[in-house]
Amino acid sequence: MFDRTEQEVKWYSRKSKKGKTHSYKRVKTVIIFECDNCHEEFKRDKGQVDPKRLDNAYNHVCPECDPKRFAQKKGAEQRRKLNTTVDGLLTIDQL
Repeated sequence: MFDRTEQEVKWYSRKSKKGKTHSYKRVKTVIIFECDNCHEEFKRDKGQVDPKRLDNAYNHVCPECDPKRFAQKKGAEQRRKLNTTVDGLLTIDQL
């Protein structure tokens, strides 16, 4: 699940040709997700994530969890929902 975006600032220093040290900063945008499998927070760089996937319509899985196993579990749940009979007592809200 998409949670929020943060900016991380890192300061570096370099030495010029004349020996003077200059400090400069780099700002990196980081996206915070919550794993849909284990509910732990994890970070990804904004450049690594497709902008269309920054939505809660997509599932997000952390590096510790197995994404293929999670996808199979979600697919089985969806199949169970869609295999119900027409005269079942499920309403659209429960799907």
